[in-house]
Amino acid sequence: MTVTPGRRERKKAATRQKIADAALRLFLERGYDAVGIREVAAEADVAVTTLFAHFASKEALVFEQDDDFEQRLTQAAAGRAPDQPLIPALHREIQTLVRHCTGEGTTPIWSMINESRALREYEESMRLRHAESLATTLAADPGVAQSATACRTIARFVVDAYSLAREAADPDAALDEIFQMIEAAWEAASPSRSA
Repeated sequence: MTVTPGRRERKKAATRQKIADAALRLFLERGYDAVGIREVAAEADVAVTTLFAHFASKEALVFEQDDDFEQRLTQAAAGRAPDQPLIPALHREIQTLVRHCTGEGTTPIWSMINESRALREYEESMRLRHAESLATTLAADPGVAQSATACRTIARFVVDAYSLAREAADPDAALDEIFQMIEAAWEAASPSRSA
């Protein structure tokens, strides 16, 4: 059952989206480093304090779907049916996320990210956080027999698969190849294999 968000939640989500849209528009028009937080707030017609209530930093404005990405990834692992294998579930979710992030109109955004040291560093820290979150989810899963180290390793591989596939000429083929290796590594880490 889907719960419809209340008026307050819808208003907060709309304000957040308005800020993110204004920031992205300004960043793409003038360059990320040339635009200040006050300019973004003015463009979105909100106070700077309102902007910071929705986004912790200037970099977070570019990666406004960061929390959604992390939740979707952990939910793909934790929310799967008991008889559904883990690695294929993660493969499908990463494939969906890669398709979203390589869709029409995304090239200028990735160019901007690649040109900015601050954005590249933020993306790297974001990927590490996503991997840790996924590793924690995997380690807490009673159906997972692999060690905490194996969970952390596979989580890093899964998150890195997203970046590698996003940059590939054929993202789907790259993901298929990467996830064959991830599946083999996950199987190799199984306690029954090492016994």
